[in-house]
Amino acid sequence: MNAQTVVTILCGLAIVVGVAGTVIPVLPGSFLIGLSLLAWAIWGGEGATGWVVFGIGMIFVLAGMAASAVLAGRKLKQHRIPNRSVAAGIVLGIAGMFLIPVVGLFVGFAAGLLLSELHRTRNLGTALTTSWAALKATGLGILVEFGLACLAASTWVIGVWVGAASG
Repeated sequence: MNAQTVVTILCGLAIVVGVAGTVIPVLPGSFLIGLSLLAWAIWGGEGATGWVVFGIGMIFVLAGMAASAVLAGRKLKQHRIPNRSVAAGIVLGIAGMFLIPVVGLFVGFAAGLLLSELHRTRNLGTALTTSWAALKATGLGILVEFGLACLAASTWVIGVWVGAASG
């Protein structure tokens, strides 16, 4: 096995982890995909193909990161949900990850968000409404970032195929 093959395999594994990381916040996400595309362009030995794949893939990665932030941020502002409520959700999400296997992160995030909003609004109905809006906004951002991460990964796969066919 030559160095180019090793780099391609390692970059592929890192891209898979990065795609999963867009949905599972504990794992590195789009940033890891971008680094993997760069590493493959530099050391993958594909020359111009590697750099074209890097450029196209980075467009998808950056668009996913920006869209996730903009979509979630816009909805949170629209419903006047403060950052501390999201922070409380993140803290309880991390705690939930250790307390409840598999789904604890999501359950903890939702519970932390709801508790913070209940504390802020002092009204269960309002807290449920704003928490639900925040969860939908976060979910939409994750979904868009995941989709664009999959496109970046697909671009890499096509680049590997093109490189193998021409090499």
